Amino acid sequence: ALYKPEMIAVSTTCMAEVIGDDLNAFIGNAKKAGHIEQEFPTPFAHTPSFVGSHTTGWDNMFEGIARYFTLNAMEGKEPGKNGKINLVPGFETYLGNYRLMKRMMAEMGVEASLLSDPTEVLDTPSDGTFRMYAGGTTQDEIKDAPNATTTFLLQPWQLDKSKKFIESTWKHEVPKLSIPMGLEWTDDFLQKVAEVTGKPIPDSLTTERGRLVDMMQDSHTWLHGKKFAIYGDPDFVMGVVKFLLELGAEPTHVLSHNANKRWGKAMTKLLESSPYGASAEVHVGRDLWHMRSLCMTDKPDFLIGNSYGKFIQRDTAHKAPECEVPLIRLGFPIFDRHHLHRATTLGYEGAMSMLTTLVNAVLEQLDRDTMEMGVTDYNFDLVR
Repeated sequence: ALYKPEMIAVSTTCMAEVIGDDLNAFIGNAKKAGHIEQEFPTPFAHTPSFVGSHTTGWDNMFEGIARYFTLNAMEGKEPGKNGKINLVPGFETYLGNYRLMKRMMAEMGVEASLLSDPTEVLDTPSDGTFRMYAGGTTQDEIKDAPNATTTFLLQPWQLDKSKKFIESTWKHEVPKLSIPMGLEWTDDFLQKVAEVTGKPIPDSLTTERGRLVDMMQDSHTWLHGKKFAIYGDPDFVMGVVKFLLELGAEPTHVLSHNANKRWGKAMTKLLESSPYGASAEVHVGRDLWHMRSLCMTDKPDFLIGNSYGKFIQRDTAHKAPECEVPLIRLGFPIFDRHHLHRATTLGYEGAMSMLTTLVNAVLEQLDRDTMEMGVTDYNFDLVR
């Protein structure tokens, strides 16, 4: 082959599913005909574009790869045999989050397999060296994954199929955790890793946590009571809402198009756990046209989400300048700004990054609102 891959993963889209292609038979026939070597790895998954969303496709593909490499090779495999833990990131587009997980595990002295690691492929340096497939998770790691002590799902709301396979085939007790975003849920994640591995949380991470708490104390006066509308994928929205509540900010419209009713109930429970969530409404299965209507009729101070929210900002501003809802770009996809995919949103580091983004958006808006000479510029201060 021209590119000399070590495996070829096969997925479907729309027409293949409408026609009803049998991928297993299709691949088998290709091997019989000599187009592919018999022993060449060819994991596959059915990923119809009319079912679920991009997170569903990721879940199906991961389960397909795990099934291909481990289902018929479980003899001699035993949870805890290799002394490692597995980390499954899910559909994760922030490259800093992969590096963060590696760093935190290294600082704890925990051996971990990151099952899916596109960082070097999506962030290859331009240094004069040609690389076709940089970095990544090896086949040996996925083959050895059943021997890990357990598997952590970093975005559990989008990994139902993978979880069922891991629990039924690998016999792992998957920890019941939320996405490690914000203060408390990062605490929960690290404490569970420490419990499972017997490794203590190091002073370096405790110090990092303290820096986050200090930043939250510094900025809470600007974020307290500010109203935010949030949209995006289920785990991301859940994590952002949790962090906003920790900051004393008030989520108002919480929307996830690709969430389910269980997620909606869990989100409602989370909002009810804090006085700052008292006025929030949860919208499951709705789209951004619905969010546009909400921002028109019940204006939040800010909108948090991907690039598509810029049309809501434009439309609210067109209604009247005072009706504009500024967009804070977090989530996926972000097409109209550069390099944000390298950021971090998970862990204490990610919380510090998001806090910086949020509070500075508030301060930037305050400057814009106090620029009119002789009218509002009495509050156009140098120090905030």
